[in-house]
Amino acid sequence: MSERDTRPEGNTVLPAPAPIRIQPPEDADTPVAPDEEFPGEVEMTLVDHLEELRRRILRSLLAVVIGAGGCLLLVKPLVRLLEVPAKGIHFLQLAPGEFLFVSIKVAGYTGLILALPYVLYEGLAFVLPGLTRREQRLVAPAVGGSAVLFMAGLAFAWWALVPAALNFLVSYGADVVEPLWSIERYLDFVLLLMVATALAFQLPVLQMLLAALGVVRAQTMLAAWRFVVVASALAGAVLTPSTDPVTMLLLSGAITALYLVGVGLARVVQRG
Repeated sequence: MSERDTRPEGNTVLPAPAPIRIQPPEDADTPVAPDEEFPGEVEMTLVDHLEELRRRILRSLLAVVIGAGGCLLLVKPLVRLLEVPAKGIHFLQLAPGEFLFVSIKVAGYTGLILALPYVLYEGLAFVLPGLTRREQRLVAPAVGGSAVLFMAGLAFAWWALVPAALNFLVSYGADVVEPLWSIERYLDFVLLLMVATALAFQLPVLQMLLAALGVVRAQTMLAAWRFVVVASALAGAVLTPSTDPVTMLLLSGAITALYLVGVGLARVVQRG
């Protein structure tokens, strides 16, 4: 007789339930690609993030102030250097204290340029922990390229744009008026043109980052070259303080060439 038949009637024994299997999350067995890991990720509250950002901004501003203060001690040689492209032009101080304000402005621009590497370091130290390994590997080339292009933009403006603009503007009315320029307006013209050109030279770095993040592909950038030519002409007209065609053509041509360089960099770093 079986064990089931020996038990009293009315006490039916139910079979033991099957073991419960807990399914792991769908992505638990999916290995994370090394390029998508966050090696520097740190758990911080929003208040801690804001406090860290505040400290880094204050240190960056302090570096700019220190750089500007040091440049203020050497501002007269800097002004003489900026006057070099204006050969044979006499500068005037048209209001009391004009040269003092000009000196502060020149020192501020120069101090910002000198402190730029430290400002970039503080910015990178803040954002690096939140980037993947692949994105971190792009940071160093992007920052280095950005610094090189910034200095190249300053040099291009100094050696090409500023002399071309001044030669055109001086020769245009040389037989009618004698050129006596305000030192403040002249330096505003030179500094604005140099900084605007240096910022425009950041275009390839921006294109490379957009392609690396998968926002825009290199093929799409290249297909839009006609719009870029028109946009570069408009940028040349807007960014140049003067209205002479020589400066605008030089700057717009440089922007178009930089855009094509950026397309090549985007093709190298883009995914897939």
